[in-house]
Amino acid sequence: MKRSYIILGSIGLLLLIGIITYISVYNKAVSLQESVDEKWSNVQSAYQRRADLVPNLVKTVKAYASHEKETLTAVIEARSKATAVNIDPSKLDAESIQKFQEAQSGLSSALSKLMVVVEQYPDLKANKNFLELQAQLEGTENRIKQERDKYNEAIKEYNTHIRGFFSSMLLNKETFSKRTGFKAEAGSDKAPEVKF
Repeated sequence: MKRSYIILGSIGLLLLIGIITYISVYNKAVSLQESVDEKWSNVQSAYQRRADLVPNLVKTVKAYASHEKETLTAVIEARSKATAVNIDPSKLDAESIQKFQEAQSGLSSALSKLMVVVEQYPDLKANKNFLELQAQLEGTENRIKQERDKYNEAIKEYNTHIRGFFSSMLLNKETFSKRTGFKAEAGSDKAPEVKF
């Protein structure tokens, strides 16, 4: 009789340890997944801030450089494309991140071309509104980089957890699938060539 109690107690203890382990692994995965989603929202918010600055920047430049219509139109179109790409945080994969990054790169490229045009207009470069917008845009670019870095860090922690020994055995692969972070753009490993 005593022996059967010991066996039942041992089985019960093992079941309790298994349930506690599962709950712990599951809750941590949920917490990390929510953190990834939050960081993604912060990335989108930073990009949206940049997109919100573009119309004011274009208006300011337009007042000084109205014959630069092609460049201004390119910026407006790039902004439109960049804001049109919305991705559900639960469906973040390599393809959707790439699509998002390409749209945002298009806007970055158009803004860079706009800044080159601005160099030709000394009055515009001295304009208080333009200088303020330019400073806000630079600050926003820094925020974007920081938010992308935080997102990538959250992805790393999440992916490490779900791929761990117990996690990989206990968690549903569809609910807790591997996420993809931002990667450097092609050619960014080479320093730009400067010619005078």
